Amino acid sequence: MGFLRQASAAIILVTVTLWFQTAGMAILFQFARAAIARGMNRLSAWRSAVLVSRFTAVIIVLHILQILLWAGFYRWHCFSTWESSFYFSATSYSTVGYGDVTLPRLWRTLGPVESVMGVIMCGISVSCLFAIAIRLIENEARFSSPTTRRRIPVPVQEQIDY
Repeated sequence: MGFLRQASAAIILVTVTLWFQTAGMAILFQFARAAIARGMNRLSAWRSAVLVSRFTAVIIVLHILQILLWAGFYRWHCFSTWESSFYFSATSYSTVGYGDVTLPRLWRTLGPVESVMGVIMCGISVSCLFAIAIRLIENEARFSSPTTRRRIPVPVQEQIDY
């Protein structure tokens, strides 16, 4: 019966965590597309940096919301204070796992599940930031003028007759 409770809780927490991440990423991609399309030929390096900083801040908020989701569960079922719940959730989600605060025996398998989710969600976030940065770089190269673009010499291969 204990494992069934843990598995059910894990399924619900994983599902809601995925929903937070995918909904947040979808909103972020919509905003990125609009921001890039709106000002692509006016997007300086400074504006690109500001845009990526904003996206990073939104992603951090998404991760904090996910940590709070798990902390809420821990507060409800495992710990008597929010501080302990948040601390345990943050160390599990980030895979630091100090071990000074542990879950009760009944819920102990949730810690590793949260750690796996944290790794996956951080991976999704980094790939999102990378995709946005690549898009900014590609469009900057496309819209830069030929006089400001650095030309890189292409080596000419010699033809060898055998």
